[in-house]
Amino acid sequence: MSHQFIRWLYGDDVSEDELRMQLRGEGLHPYTWANGPNFSYSPHTHSYTKVLYVVRGSITFHLPESGETLVMGPGDRLELGPRTLHAATAGPEGVFCLEAAKH
Repeated sequence: MSHQFIRWLYGDDVSEDELRMQLRGEGLHPYTWANGPNFSYSPHTHSYTKVLYVVRGSITFHLPESGETLVMGPGDRLELGPRTLHAATAGPEGVFCLEAAKH
């Protein structure tokens, strides 16, 4: 798997606690991080599967190897497989995420 993107389909009500419980239910150990408006990450990879939920704001992931651009908003989930090259740019209002590493 290089990546799996799941769009949030349950309205505007996104609960950090419920997303955290979802990740813990998968045996993962979530943590939070945030970036200010338009903050960018250069292309990079990880040795593990990255599992990420957007809690507030937005972020765009760029996948250079497939040419895909994934615009994520509250509740959206992304899993990036190990060694998947990706870059990211926080949205105009910044982003607050819940993330975990799946080994």
